Formats: sequence, C-alpha cells, structure tokens
Amino acid sequence: MISKTYLRYIWLLDTIKWSRIPLTFEDIVKIWETSPYAYMGRLPIRTFHEHRKGIEEMFGVIIECDKSNGYTYYVKNPEVLKQNPYAQLLLRKYSVPQNFTTFNMMRDRILLEEIPHGTAYFDPVVESMRRNTELVIDYQRYEGQRETLTMQPYSMKVYNRRWYILGYINEKEAIRHLALERILDLHTTNVKFELPKDFNPRKYYDNVVGVYVNEELPVVNLKIRVYGVQMEYMRMLPLHKSQSEVKSKYGAFAEFTYRVCLTPELKSKILALGSDVEVLEPTEYRDEIKKEISFTLNRY
Repeated sequence: MISKTYLRYIWLLDTIKWSRIPLTFEDIVKIWETSPYAYMGRLPIRTFHEHRKGIEEMFGVIIECDKSNGYTYYVKNPEVLKQNPYAQLLLRKYSVPQNFTTFNMMRDRILLEEIPHGTAYFDPVVESMRRNTELVIDYQRYEGQRETLTMQPYSMKVYNRRWYILGYINEKEAIRHLALERILDLHTTNVKFELPKDFNPRKYYDNVVGVYVNEELPVVNLKIRVYGVQMEYMRMLPLHKSQSEVKSKYGAFAEFTYRVCLTPELKSKILALGSDVEVLEPTEYRDEIKKEISFTLNRY
C-alpha cells in the first residue's frame, strides 16, 4: 500500500487542481476534514507547507499562493502533470471523487480495482531514486531462489498490476528489473551512484510489451490480424505504441503492424487473445505461436 504521506500529497494536489474556485488554506482544511483521509489526523499550516514542498520535489508541480486574491492557492505549472506519466499514474490510481459524500453512499456499488501488491517498499525505493543511493535487497525469485542484491535504482514501472524497479545490479553487472512483491527485505544505504546521463527509462522500454528487455533481441516487423469485436478493443487499447492499422474489412477483421522485440510477454499477450488474433508475420513467429497453441491443446 502506498504511504499515508504520498496519499496526502496526491489528495492535496488533486483537490487544488480540480477546484472550480480559488481555495484558501482554511477552505482546504474544511475539505480535508470531510475527506476519506481525515482519519490520518489534522492538517496544520506547517504540514500544509511541507506537503507543498514535497509535491514540488516529487512531481515538479508548484502550488503557489496568490496573495492578491485573498491568499488562495493554485497550481502554477499544470503543464508539468501532462509531461509526467508517474504523476498521472498516481493521480489516476489513488485519487478519489471530490464529492466523497456521494461516493461514500454508493461505495457498495462502485467497485474499484485493487491496488497492486508489493508496495510496502515503495517509499524507500522512491527516496533512494531521488537521492541516487544504492539499495540492498533480499529477493526471492518466482522459482524459489533467494539472493541478496545491491541495486542502483533507475526507475519504477507498473505492469499487470505489479510494481517493478529497474536498475543496475552490481552482482549481475547489468541492468535488471525486480518485482516489488518478491522483495523479502530492503535496506537503504548512503552509497551514492551516478545515474547514466544517456539512460532514458521510456526509451529503454521503447520496443517491448511489458518489462522484459533483452538487448540481444532484434526489433522486427510484427503483423497480426484481429477478428470480431476484438478489433475495437485493439483500436482503443493498442498492444504497443507502434501499432498501425494497415488493412481492414468492415465487421470482419483488421490488420495491425508493430515494431517490437518478440519477448515472452508479447507472446503471452497474443495467446491471451485466443481465436480473435492471428499472427501473419514474421513466418517463423507465426509457426512459433502455432506450436504453442498445439502444446496447449495437448494438455486437454
């Protein structure tokens, strides 16, 4: 679960950002007292200003005071939120409707997706990323192997409702990702590291679906044919950002192309679509998917 401090940051930013009228500190306190987070305690002026500072450090968003308008507060640089996918994710996932009274009355009929597991170490990881300090992690892989790893955390990513840390692992002498839910214990250190100037997390994942990156895999042209109602789902939620629709027959099928690496996660995504998708190219990959489907049939 995300920490109470970060929840307060998100609540404060969300409240000020979406308010239709300028809010004074007194207005914000009144809204806080009727919010779902009021159980965390009061919101004194000192804490309020500490939260403003924390929001600026965490998201780069400045909450400014307009002294000429009755000492009201507003988001000075809202464009930063659009440029920060991390902020957008947290705001989407942890914000609650501003009219919480109505929301609370309907809580048995409004079903929210569960927060991803494994976020107990979320705060120290983010703090180490901010300070560029190494982490010592006691980690257990899905196969059962347990190991102690020293990581330089570069970034974090959520995929399939799981949080992952991406960074350089000293013992592996390579960049790897670790699932937060597999961490048994974690210790922060004061050992500094230099974040590579040419490292861009978004670019690192540019050609993959999911989190698995193998730099030895080439980027290829993938072409699939999608049938039935799945066509519209694919148009609304692309399999990958490189998706391009190249051919379609109304109500029958649509063909999409991609520039991707053929990773295990991509294969899982394609197989999950079942009979609604057909791999056309590359031919070798089509045969590989066909073979995987045959293995599945043999289990029945």
